[in-house]
Amino acid sequence: MKKSITLKPLTFYFLLFCTCFSIFIVLGSFNQKPEDVSAATSNAENKKETIVKNQDDYNNLKVFTDVIALIKRNYYREVDFLQLVQGAIKGMVATLDPHSSYLTADNFKDLKVETKGEFGGLGIEITIRDTTLTVVSPIEDSPAYRAGVMAGDQIIKIEDEFTKDMTLSDALKRMRGLKGTPVTIYIHREGRKNLLPFTIVRDNIKVKSVRFRMLDDGIGYIRLAQFQEDSSSEFISALKTLEKQNKKQLSGLVMDLRNNPGGLLTQAVRVTDLFLDGGIIVYTEGRLESNKSEYYAHNDSTEPKYPIIVLVNEGSASASEIVAGAFQDARRAVVVGAQTFGKGSVQTIIPMENDQALKLTTALYYTRSGRSIQAVGVTPDKLVATKPIQLEDLDEVAPEDVLKPKESSLKGSIRNPKQRTSDLEGNKELTISQYPKQKVKEPKYLIGSRDAMNAELSFVLSEDPQLAEGLKIIKDWIATGKQPIFDKPEASKVASSKKTVSAN
Repeated sequence: MKKSITLKPLTFYFLLFCTCFSIFIVLGSFNQKPEDVSAATSNAENKKETIVKNQDDYNNLKVFTDVIALIKRNYYREVDFLQLVQGAIKGMVATLDPHSSYLTADNFKDLKVETKGEFGGLGIEITIRDTTLTVVSPIEDSPAYRAGVMAGDQIIKIEDEFTKDMTLSDALKRMRGLKGTPVTIYIHREGRKNLLPFTIVRDNIKVKSVRFRMLDDGIGYIRLAQFQEDSSSEFISALKTLEKQNKKQLSGLVMDLRNNPGGLLTQAVRVTDLFLDGGIIVYTEGRLESNKSEYYAHNDSTEPKYPIIVLVNEGSASASEIVAGAFQDARRAVVVGAQTFGKGSVQTIIPMENDQALKLTTALYYTRSGRSIQAVGVTPDKLVATKPIQLEDLDEVAPEDVLKPKESSLKGSIRNPKQRTSDLEGNKELTISQYPKQKVKEPKYLIGSRDAMNAELSFVLSEDPQLAEGLKIIKDWIATGKQPIFDKPEASKVASSKKTVSAN
C-alpha cells in the first residue's frame, strides 16, 4: 500500500530550490574549464604550502627560543640577554651577503659620520674574503694610506687579536679610536714571506674626494677618491680650475676612479650627468616596487664634447663602477685599466628603534644596456695591469695584483643574475692571460697622491702604465677625431637583457 505524502506549498518550493541549485552545481562542475579547475587546485595547494611553511617557520623560531633558554640555564656563567639577541641578529644577517649588516647605535652613528666625509680611524675600506679581513683600498691621504697599506693586503691581526672570523663591525671598532693613539695591524701581502707590522697613529680623517692637475696638450686630469656629500661640487670646481689653467676649454679629460670604493649613488649620478646629454645612467631592480628606481641624464646644452678616458682597477667598486659602466654603454669614454671589483648591489639603511638600523641589500644595479656588474665588474675597453709592487727575489712576474679580491670571491656574495658559471670561471683566466709580464719596481708615486699631482709628468707616467696608456689613447682620439674601438676578451663578455625605459 502506497503512502501518500502531502507537502505544504512553502516546503515544496524550498525543496524545489534546493534540487535546482544542486543540479546547477553538478552541471557547473562538468562544464568548468580545465584551467579553472587547475587554478582552484593550485590555490588550494598554495594555501596548503603556506600553512606548512608557516608551521616550519614556527618550529624554527621555537628552536631559536629553545637555544636561548638552554644557554641562559646551562652556560657556565650568566650571559646578557641583549648580547645573545644581538649576536643572533648579526649572525642571521651575515648569512645573507657580505654587505648586509645589523648596525648597533654606535655603528649607525659611525656610518652617518662617514657619509659626510669625516671620521676617526686609520682610513681603509675593508671587506671579508674567505673569513679573512682584506683591504679593498686605503682612503686617500689617510694614516693607513701614508703608512703604505695597499689594496689586497690581508689584515691578520689587530694588536694581539687575530681577525679570522671577526666581523667587519668588530674590526672597525678595534681599529678606530681617539685621535693621536696608535694601533698596530699585521698584514699579509702577496709575495712576502712574513707578516708586515704597521703601527699607525689614528687621526680624524677628512676625506678629500677630488684632486686634479693638467697633463699636457690641454688634457686635464681629475682623481675621484670616493663619492661623498660634496664630490660633485668639488668635481665641478676642479673642472673650472683646469679650464682657467688651460685658458680655454679642455681638449680632453682623464677621470681617475682607481681605488675608488664607491659611496653615495646620487653623487655618482651627478658627476656622470655632467657629460651625458640624455638617456638612463643606471637603474635598480629589487623585489619590492619601492626598490626599483631609474636615474637619467639631462640635456642642459652645457655638456662638454671633448674625449674622456676613465681609469679603473680592482679597487674600483660600487658607485665608481656605475660611472664607468654608464660612460662605456653611452660610448662617451674609453675605459682603461684592470677589471673592477664587481659590487653591483644596493644597500638600504632601515632605521630601527633605539637608534639602531639594518643595512640590507634590497636591489641590484644595472647599466643602461641592461648589464649587471654584480660579481663581474666592468671590463675595461683597454686592459692595462696595475703596476706590480715589489715582490721579493723576483725579477719578472705576471701582474698578480689583478688577482686581488673581487666581489665574486667574497663568502656569500650574490651571483650575477645574467652570467653563467662558466663565464665567471672564464674571468679568472682573463686576469692571467690578458696582461703582459712586467718588470717589478717599487712605485715612487701612489695613484692620485699629492706627490703625483705635483711631480714632473714624465716621472709619473713612467710609474703609472695605466695613466700612460690612457694619455696615449686620448691623444690619438684628439688627433684623429675618432673614438677608438677595442676588442674585449671573450671571457669577459656578459649576457644582458636590455631594459627599455622612457623619461617622464
